[in-house]
Amino acid sequence: MQRDAPASLRIAARFELVSLIVLLANLLTVHFEPVSSLMGPAHGFAYLFVVIATWRLGTATIAAKALAVVPGVGGLLAVRQVERAARAQLERVARS
Repeated sequence: MQRDAPASLRIAARFELVSLIVLLANLLTVHFEPVSSLMGPAHGFAYLFVVIATWRLGTATIAAKALAVVPGVGGLLAVRQVERAARAQLERVARS
């Protein structure tokens, strides 16, 4: 059984948050159009990747799937929830 969330999910969740921060910082400061043109679709792809990857993950709980839908920080929270659920299941197996 896999204890941690897949590396691709962890990377995409971090990138989703970073890209949102870059987009908001650009919006609040200089609003440089090429940054928006590049980071907007990149953030959207990362967001969709996190949502789909979490929903397809067999060990994802309903809470993790719901958290994945939250833009920005939801991916990181979903990864944390998946790892917590996997750790709890390993502990239950170890006790029996």
